[in-house]
Amino acid sequence: MTGFSTRVAVLGCSVALAASGLAVGAPAGADPAARADFQWVALGDSYTAGVVGAAGNTYEVPRDGCQRTDQSYPVIIERDLGSLFDAVNVSCGGATIEDVTVKAQEPFGYHLPVFGIEDPDYPFPAVAPQDDVVRDDTDVITVGVGGNTLGFGEILGQCALTGNGQGTPCKDKFAGDIQARLDTVEQQYTRMLAALHERASKAKILTIGYPAVIPADTTKCEYDNTEHFGKITRSDLDWLRQNVLEALNERIKKSTGTQQAATFVDLYESSKDHSVCDDENKWVEGLTRRGSDELALVHPNAAGQRHAADRVEAAMLDAVFTR
Repeated sequence: MTGFSTRVAVLGCSVALAASGLAVGAPAGADPAARADFQWVALGDSYTAGVVGAAGNTYEVPRDGCQRTDQSYPVIIERDLGSLFDAVNVSCGGATIEDVTVKAQEPFGYHLPVFGIEDPDYPFPAVAPQDDVVRDDTDVITVGVGGNTLGFGEILGQCALTGNGQGTPCKDKFAGDIQARLDTVEQQYTRMLAALHERASKAKILTIGYPAVIPADTTKCEYDNTEHFGKITRSDLDWLRQNVLEALNERIKKSTGTQQAATFVDLYESSKDHSVCDDENKWVEGLTRRGSDELALVHPNAAGQRHAADRVEAAMLDAVFTR
Protein backbone atom coordinates (compact mmCIF):
# COMPACT_ATOMS: atom_id res chain seq x y z
CA MET A 1 0.00 0.00 0.00
CA THR A 2 1.49 3.33 -0.99
CA GLY A 3 2.61 5.56 1.84
CA PHE A 4 2.72 2.65 4.28
CA SER A 5 6.22 3.34 5.62
CA THR A 6 5.43 6.99 6.23
CA ARG A 7 2.08 6.20 7.84
CA VAL A 8 3.32 3.47 10.12
CA ALA A 9 6.47 5.34 11.17
CA VAL A 10 4.50 7.26 13.75
CA LEU A 11 2.54 4.34 15.08
CA GLY A 12 5.11 3.97 17.82
CA CYS A 13 3.89 7.35 19.01
CA SER A 14 0.32 7.63 17.82
CA VAL A 15 -0.79 4.08 18.56
CA ALA A 16 0.81 4.25 21.98
CA LEU A 17 -1.13 7.41 22.63
CA ALA A 18 -4.36 6.15 21.12
CA ALA A 19 -4.31 2.51 22.13
CA SER A 20 -3.39 1.30 21.69
CA GLY A 21 -6.66 2.76 23.01
CA LEU A 22 -14.33 8.63 28.13
CA ALA A 23 -14.29 13.41 30.20
CA VAL A 24 -17.59 13.70 31.87
CA GLY A 25 -20.34 13.47 29.31
CA ALA A 26 -23.41 11.59 28.16
CA PRO A 27 -24.91 10.97 24.75
CA ALA A 28 -27.48 13.42 23.49
CA GLY A 29 -30.96 12.63 24.73
CA ALA A 30 -30.02 11.55 28.24
CA ASP A 31 -32.25 13.06 30.92
CA PRO A 32 -29.99 14.52 33.63
CA ALA A 33 -32.96 15.07 35.96
CA ALA A 34 -33.95 11.41 36.15
CA ARG A 35 -31.89 9.55 38.73
CA ALA A 36 -31.60 5.84 38.03
CA ASP A 37 -31.32 3.10 40.61
CA PHE A 38 -27.55 2.68 40.36
CA GLN A 39 -24.59 4.98 39.83
CA TRP A 40 -21.99 3.81 37.30
CA VAL A 41 -18.62 5.28 36.34
CA ALA A 42 -16.82 4.14 33.16
CA LEU A 43 -13.03 4.55 33.19
CA GLY A 44 -10.47 3.49 30.62
CA ASP A 45 -8.38 4.05 27.52
CA SER A 46 -9.26 4.12 23.82
CA TYR A 47 -10.54 0.54 23.78
CA THR A 48 -13.27 1.91 26.06
CA ALA A 49 -13.61 5.39 24.59
CA GLY A 50 -13.86 4.21 20.98
CA VAL A 51 -11.59 6.84 19.37
CA VAL A 52 -11.53 5.56 15.77
CA GLY A 53 -14.13 6.13 13.07
CA ALA A 54 -14.86 2.40 12.92
CA ALA A 55 -16.33 2.77 16.44
CA GLY A 56 -18.65 5.65 15.54
CA ASN A 57 -18.64 9.43 15.71
CA THR A 58 -17.35 11.56 18.55
CA TYR A 59 -20.17 13.32 20.36
CA GLU A 60 -18.90 15.59 23.17
CA VAL A 61 -19.75 19.29 23.01
CA PRO A 62 -17.50 20.99 23.82
CA ARG A 63 -14.76 18.53 22.85
CA ASP A 64 -12.09 17.59 25.38
CA GLY A 65 -9.87 15.59 23.02
CA CYS A 66 -10.61 12.17 24.52
CA GLN A 67 -12.42 11.03 21.36
CA ARG A 68 -15.34 9.13 22.87
CA THR A 69 -17.55 7.71 20.15
CA ASP A 70 -21.26 6.99 19.97
CA GLN A 71 -20.76 3.28 19.28
CA SER A 72 -18.33 2.64 22.12
CA TYR A 73 -19.46 0.14 24.73
CA PRO A 74 -20.20 2.59 27.57
CA VAL A 75 -22.54 4.52 25.29
CA ILE A 76 -24.19 1.31 24.07
CA ILE A 77 -24.70 0.18 27.66
CA GLU A 78 -26.17 3.53 28.63
CA ARG A 79 -28.68 3.19 25.79
CA ASP A 80 -29.48 -0.38 26.84
CA LEU A 81 -29.57 0.09 30.62
CA GLY A 82 -30.10 3.82 31.08
CA SER A 83 -33.23 3.29 33.17
CA LEU A 84 -31.15 1.37 35.72
CA PHE A 85 -27.78 3.15 35.63
CA ASP A 86 -26.79 6.80 35.76
CA ALA A 87 -23.55 6.86 33.78
CA VAL A 88 -20.51 9.08 34.03
CA ASN A 89 -18.14 8.25 31.18
CA VAL A 90 -14.61 9.55 31.62
CA SER A 91 -12.47 7.18 29.56
CA CYS A 92 -9.95 8.84 27.27
CA GLY A 93 -7.87 7.79 24.29
CA GLY A 94 -4.24 7.32 25.28
CA ALA A 95 -4.96 6.86 29.00
CA THR A 96 -2.47 4.94 31.11
CA ILE A 97 -3.14 3.25 34.44
CA GLU A 98 -1.75 6.28 36.25
CA ASP A 99 -4.11 8.57 34.32
CA VAL A 100 -6.96 6.79 36.10
CA THR A 101 -5.95 7.55 39.69
CA VAL A 102 -2.67 9.48 39.84
CA LYS A 103 -2.18 12.24 37.29
CA ALA A 104 -3.88 14.53 34.81
CA GLN A 105 -3.81 13.59 31.13
CA GLU A 106 -3.31 15.83 28.10
CA PRO A 107 -5.62 14.50 25.35
CA PHE A 108 -4.64 14.98 21.72
CA GLY A 109 -7.95 14.50 19.89
CA TYR A 110 -7.23 13.50 16.31
CA HIS A 111 -4.18 15.74 16.04
CA LEU A 112 -1.68 13.71 13.99
CA PRO A 113 0.32 16.27 12.01
CA VAL A 114 2.77 13.63 10.75
CA PHE A 115 -0.15 12.22 8.78
CA GLY A 116 -1.14 15.71 7.67
CA ILE A 117 -4.06 15.58 10.10
CA GLU A 118 -4.55 18.76 12.13
CA ASP A 119 -7.14 18.98 14.89
CA PRO A 120 -8.40 22.58 14.96
CA ASP A 121 -9.18 22.32 18.69
CA TYR A 122 -5.68 21.12 19.64
CA PRO A 123 -4.11 21.58 22.17
CA PHE A 124 -6.71 20.52 24.68
CA PRO A 125 -6.66 21.37 28.40
CA ALA A 126 -5.51 18.57 30.66
CA VAL A 127 -8.26 16.35 32.05
CA ALA A 128 -8.25 15.39 35.71
CA PRO A 129 -7.42 11.85 36.86
CA GLN A 130 -10.42 9.77 35.90
CA ASP A 131 -11.24 8.70 39.43
CA ASP A 132 -12.12 12.29 40.34
CA VAL A 133 -15.69 11.41 39.29
CA VAL A 134 -15.89 8.39 41.60
CA ARG A 135 -18.01 9.11 44.69
CA ASP A 136 -18.84 7.19 47.84
CA ASP A 137 -22.30 6.44 46.41
CA THR A 138 -20.92 4.93 43.18
CA ASP A 139 -22.34 1.43 42.76
CA VAL A 140 -20.35 0.11 39.78
CA ILE A 141 -16.98 1.09 38.35
CA THR A 142 -15.84 -0.36 35.04
CA VAL A 143 -12.21 0.15 34.09
CA GLY A 144 -10.44 -0.94 30.92
CA VAL A 145 -6.82 0.14 30.93
CA GLY A 146 -3.26 -1.20 30.87
CA GLY A 147 -2.31 -1.40 27.19
CA ASN A 148 -0.69 2.04 27.11
CA THR A 149 1.23 1.38 30.31
CA LEU A 150 2.57 -1.80 28.73
CA GLY A 151 3.30 0.06 25.49
CA PHE A 152 1.33 -2.38 23.35
CA GLY A 153 0.71 0.23 20.66
CA GLU A 154 4.36 1.28 20.68
CA ILE A 155 5.43 -2.33 20.23
CA LEU A 156 2.98 -2.93 17.40
CA GLY A 157 4.04 0.25 15.65
CA GLN A 158 7.75 -0.43 15.80
CA CYS A 159 7.29 -4.07 14.83
CA ALA A 160 5.27 -3.08 11.79
CA LEU A 161 8.39 -1.27 10.58
CA THR A 162 11.10 -3.77 11.44
CA GLY A 163 9.72 -6.86 9.73
CA ASN A 164 11.42 -8.10 6.58
CA GLY A 165 9.26 -11.16 6.10
CA GLN A 166 11.63 -13.45 8.00
CA GLY A 167 12.43 -14.42 11.55
CA THR A 168 11.29 -12.69 14.73
CA PRO A 169 12.69 -9.14 14.67
CA CYS A 170 9.89 -7.92 16.93
CA LYS A 171 10.53 -10.54 19.58
CA ASP A 172 14.27 -9.97 19.28
CA LYS A 173 13.78 -6.26 19.97
CA PHE A 174 11.27 -6.37 22.82
CA ALA A 175 11.45 -9.75 24.55
CA GLY A 176 14.25 -8.61 26.84
CA ASP A 177 12.11 -6.11 28.73
CA ILE A 178 8.57 -7.39 28.27
CA GLN A 179 8.51 -9.03 31.70
CA ALA A 180 9.57 -5.77 33.36
CA ARG A 181 6.80 -3.96 31.48
CA LEU A 182 4.27 -6.54 32.60
CA ASP A 183 5.50 -6.25 36.19
CA THR A 184 4.92 -2.49 36.02
CA VAL A 185 1.39 -3.03 34.73
CA GLU A 186 0.60 -5.44 37.54
CA GLN A 187 2.01 -3.17 40.25
CA GLN A 188 0.27 -0.03 38.98
CA TYR A 189 -3.01 -1.86 38.32
CA THR A 190 -3.08 -3.24 41.85
CA ARG A 191 -2.47 0.23 43.29
CA MET A 192 -5.18 1.68 41.03
CA LEU A 193 -7.76 -0.84 42.25
CA ALA A 194 -6.90 -0.10 45.87
CA ALA A 195 -7.35 3.63 45.21
CA LEU A 196 -10.72 3.06 43.52
CA HIS A 197 -11.88 0.91 46.41
CA GLU A 198 -10.82 3.59 48.87
CA ARG A 199 -12.86 6.20 46.99
CA ALA A 200 -15.97 4.00 46.71
CA SER A 201 -15.78 1.23 49.29
CA LYS A 202 -19.25 -0.12 48.46
CA ALA A 203 -18.76 -0.16 44.70
CA LYS A 204 -18.33 -3.27 42.60
CA ILE A 205 -15.28 -2.83 40.36
CA LEU A 206 -15.32 -4.57 36.99
CA THR A 207 -11.94 -4.79 35.27
CA ILE A 208 -12.27 -5.14 31.52
CA GLY A 209 -9.73 -7.25 29.67
CA TYR A 210 -8.64 -6.79 26.06
CA PRO A 211 -10.23 -8.72 23.19
CA ALA A 212 -8.51 -11.11 20.83
CA VAL A 213 -6.53 -9.04 18.35
CA ILE A 214 -4.24 -11.64 16.76
CA PRO A 215 -5.65 -15.00 15.62
CA ALA A 216 -4.29 -18.30 16.85
CA ASP A 217 -3.88 -19.23 13.19
CA THR A 218 -1.62 -16.47 11.92
CA THR A 219 -1.73 -17.84 8.38
CA LYS A 220 -4.90 -15.74 8.20
CA CYS A 221 -2.73 -12.62 8.41
CA GLU A 222 -1.33 -11.25 5.16
CA TYR A 223 2.19 -9.87 5.36
CA ASP A 224 2.62 -6.20 4.35
CA ASN A 225 -1.13 -5.60 4.47
CA THR A 226 -2.04 -2.55 6.54
CA GLU A 227 -5.56 -3.85 7.00
CA HIS A 228 -3.83 -6.53 9.09
CA PHE A 229 -0.50 -5.87 10.83
CA GLY A 230 1.71 -4.46 8.09
CA LYS A 231 5.20 -5.96 8.10
CA ILE A 232 4.93 -8.01 11.28
CA THR A 233 5.92 -11.60 10.56
CA ARG A 234 3.68 -14.50 11.50
CA SER A 235 6.23 -15.78 14.00
CA ASP A 236 6.26 -12.37 15.66
CA LEU A 237 2.47 -12.29 15.68
CA ASP A 238 2.49 -15.58 17.59
CA TRP A 239 4.87 -14.06 20.13
CA LEU A 240 2.80 -10.88 20.42
CA ARG A 241 -0.37 -12.88 20.98
CA GLN A 242 1.02 -15.23 23.60
CA ASN A 243 3.69 -13.23 25.39
CA VAL A 244 2.28 -9.72 25.17
CA LEU A 245 -1.51 -9.53 24.79
CA GLU A 246 -2.46 -12.76 26.56
CA ALA A 247 0.13 -12.02 29.22
CA LEU A 248 -1.32 -8.52 29.68
CA ASN A 249 -4.78 -9.96 30.27
CA GLU A 250 -3.35 -12.44 32.76
CA ARG A 251 -1.67 -9.66 34.74
CA ILE A 252 -4.89 -7.64 34.79
CA LYS A 253 -6.78 -10.71 35.98
CA LYS A 254 -4.15 -11.37 38.65
CA SER A 255 -4.34 -7.81 39.95
CA THR A 256 -8.13 -8.03 39.98
CA GLY A 257 -7.84 -10.94 42.37
CA THR A 258 -6.22 -8.66 44.98
CA GLN A 259 -9.52 -6.83 45.54
CA GLN A 260 -12.50 -8.72 46.94
CA ALA A 261 -14.85 -6.16 45.38
CA ALA A 262 -13.36 -6.57 41.88
CA THR A 263 -14.30 -8.98 39.09
CA PHE A 264 -12.45 -9.55 35.82
CA VAL A 265 -14.55 -9.38 32.63
CA ASP A 266 -12.96 -11.56 29.96
CA LEU A 267 -13.41 -10.27 26.40
CA TYR A 268 -10.69 -12.47 24.96
CA GLU A 269 -12.11 -16.00 24.80
CA SER A 270 -15.40 -14.96 23.24
CA SER A 271 -13.70 -12.88 20.55
CA LYS A 272 -11.10 -15.39 19.33
CA ASP A 273 -12.72 -15.89 15.93
CA HIS A 274 -13.06 -12.14 15.34
CA SER A 275 -9.48 -10.91 15.22
CA VAL A 276 -7.89 -8.34 12.91
CA CYS A 277 -7.22 -11.07 10.35
CA ASP A 278 -10.74 -12.55 10.38
CA ASP A 279 -11.75 -10.25 7.56
CA GLU A 280 -15.41 -11.19 7.17
CA ASN A 281 -16.08 -11.29 10.91
CA LYS A 282 -13.51 -8.95 12.43
CA TRP A 283 -14.30 -7.10 15.62
CA VAL A 284 -10.93 -5.30 15.63
CA GLU A 285 -9.58 -3.30 12.71
CA GLY A 286 -5.95 -3.46 11.61
CA LEU A 287 -3.51 -0.59 11.16
CA THR A 288 -6.00 0.80 8.65
CA ARG A 289 -9.73 0.25 8.43
CA ARG A 290 -10.91 -2.47 6.09
CA GLY A 291 -11.65 -1.09 2.64
CA SER A 292 -10.13 2.35 3.21
CA ASP A 293 -6.96 4.24 4.10
CA GLU A 294 -8.52 5.50 7.34
CA LEU A 295 -6.28 4.86 10.32
CA ALA A 296 -7.73 2.39 12.77
CA LEU A 297 -4.57 1.64 14.77
CA VAL A 298 -5.68 -1.86 15.84
CA HIS A 299 -8.86 -0.81 17.65
CA PRO A 300 -12.28 -2.43 18.07
CA ASN A 301 -14.89 -1.49 15.50
CA ALA A 302 -18.61 -1.09 16.19
CA ALA A 303 -19.15 -4.87 16.24
CA GLY A 304 -16.31 -5.28 18.72
CA GLN A 305 -17.73 -2.56 20.92
CA ARG A 306 -21.14 -4.26 20.80
CA HIS A 307 -19.49 -7.50 21.91
CA ALA A 308 -17.81 -5.68 24.81
CA ALA A 309 -21.12 -4.07 25.74
CA ASP A 310 -22.85 -7.44 25.92
CA ARG A 311 -20.19 -8.90 28.20
CA VAL A 312 -19.92 -5.83 30.44
CA GLU A 313 -23.71 -5.40 30.69
CA ALA A 314 -24.07 -8.94 31.98
CA ALA A 315 -21.36 -8.34 34.58
CA MET A 316 -22.93 -5.06 35.68
CA LEU A 317 -26.35 -6.62 36.17
CA ASP A 318 -24.78 -9.49 38.08
CA ALA A 319 -22.89 -7.00 40.25
CA VAL A 320 -25.95 -5.03 41.36
CA PHE A 321 -28.49 -7.85 41.64
CA THR A 322 -26.39 -10.52 43.38
CA ARG A 323 -24.82 -8.42 46.12
